[in-house]
Amino acid sequence: MKVDIGIIGAMEPEVESLISALEERESETVSGITFHTGRIGDKTVAVAKCGIGKVFAAICTEIMILKYSPELIINTGVGGALRSGITTGDIVVADTLCQHDMDTSAIGDPKGLVSGINVVYFNTDKRACNILLDLASELGLNATLGRIASGDRFIASKEDKSRIISDFSADACEMEGCAVAQTAFVNGTPFAVVRAISDSADGEATMDYPTFLSLAARNSTSLTLALVKAW
Repeated sequence: MKVDIGIIGAMEPEVESLISALEERESETVSGITFHTGRIGDKTVAVAKCGIGKVFAAICTEIMILKYSPELIINTGVGGALRSGITTGDIVVADTLCQHDMDTSAIGDPKGLVSGINVVYFNTDKRACNILLDLASELGLNATLGRIASGDRFIASKEDKSRIISDFSADACEMEGCAVAQTAFVNGTPFAVVRAISDSADGEATMDYPTFLSLAARNSTSLTLALVKAW
């Protein structure tokens, strides 16, 4: 089955509203990941909860591309704020993504370089970014275009936060987006990444995250749903 749009989130709160929005819904499990397909308005859509971390995100993205051939992949969810001025509930729409834990600098490479394809920063689909920013304004959400840094670590210390800002000038951090980006990139599939801020990615993060997860997830899913309808 070919779909217009594929949507990937790591956790249940990030995808449950999107799955519920599917009409004529069908489900199929591949490699332990359940893919839900159906219609949202006039679009055919596949939605999956990939699980936390870059490996699960990459597996899910590759399956989605090979099985459903989406015209656009949207990775939606929550993340931590890096840049000052971004607060809980705000949206960061990624224009570029990198992996803050990819590091072969000891042998002379730039930090974040993905060997083999020689890319540090992956560019998202410009049309999708522009639509997302316009829709966020219509929805009354505070959204900004920025760089998202991904890695297999929940960032919860000032030291880690400062390192990622220093190395990559990133605006937000999370654990899946650049894995989706890299997989989509090597397959030639356009993609977008939306992150609503759930925490400050510092010493307060472990307290902020459970408090603001639901709010942030609602914001990211409402914006993602709006993009599906507008695409």
